[in-house]
Amino acid sequence: MTTTQPGDHNIATALAGVRERIDAAARAADRDPAHITLVAVSKTKPAARVAEALDAGQHDFGENYLQDALAKIETLAARDPLWHFIGDIQSNKTRDIASCFAWAHAVDRFKIARRLSDQRPDGMAPLNVCIQVNIDGEASKSGLAPDDVPELAEQIAALEHVRLRGLMAIPAPADDFETQRRPFAALRALMDKLNADGHTLDTLSMGMSADLEAAIAEGATHVRVGTAIFGARDT
Repeated sequence: MTTTQPGDHNIATALAGVRERIDAAARAADRDPAHITLVAVSKTKPAARVAEALDAGQHDFGENYLQDALAKIETLAARDPLWHFIGDIQSNKTRDIASCFAWAHAVDRFKIARRLSDQRPDGMAPLNVCIQVNIDGEASKSGLAPDDVPELAEQIAALEHVRLRGLMAIPAPADDFETQRRPFAALRALMDKLNADGHTLDTLSMGMSADLEAAIAEGATHVRVGTAIFGARDT
């Protein structure tokens, strides 16, 4: 295993660059940058690198790998970052996610949502959840087909200890801006339809290092950025 040494990549500088991109994209879309949350995707990166991002003012962090995340959560508990679980969720992970995270972005089954609700510790605020939508219909991607989302939304909305906040998607990669925008526009339209049907969703978790500008143009409230902040993934 190779690891990036702290001196190889300046996280504070990288964060500043990403924030500048978010601000510019928000202005271009006539949006307030303050309404867009940057989730720094810290998967595979050690706690020391997360601490550097905390020192640079970053507060929200996204993790895909539970055991790796739990070690960082314990190490950095005194710093009180806000943790988002953004990976696929299996049943054997729900108790720790319910106990240690503020957000779960990739819920696509009622069984998982129910377990997260049942296992959320007493005294904690409800766990914020997003439904993962397979917006492009890719066979290799997790997530619900758009037509299946309303039923799951109704089921999750009835649970006591989770709060359905919105939708999440990871579209197929595209190089040009207009092509990038299309699936994000479709996800926004789906949230608008759910709200017209009586939900009060306020979150679109969409956009990563390569396409955050297109996501913001279509209403992203949370962009999940890893490589542009932390550099290439450790292998």
